[in-house]
Amino acid sequence: MGPVHARIVATLTEQFHPAKLDVVDESHLHAGHAGARPEGETHFRVIIEAEDFRGVSRVARHRLINEALAAELAGPVHALAIRAEAPTEAA
Repeated sequence: MGPVHARIVATLTEQFHPAKLDVVDESHLHAGHAGARPEGETHFRVIIEAEDFRGVSRVARHRLINEALAAELAGPVHALAIRAEAPTEAA
């Protein structure tokens, strides 16, 4: 886990207290594309489940995450794929 990955995990954990959080560095899949750097940590996929997203539209959930990660998105992160949902209850 690199420093950008660690900051994303720490920020989302502190901000949303997620029931589930997966942050995947997919930079290797974008080598040679715009925004890619040889050292990686430019393209991430976030899968997060948090109570903060209950009753919130998909667009609003994405905005909340983008706001929380504004510093990373303004600098080292070129692309962020997001799946944000409220936790589901076991049947």
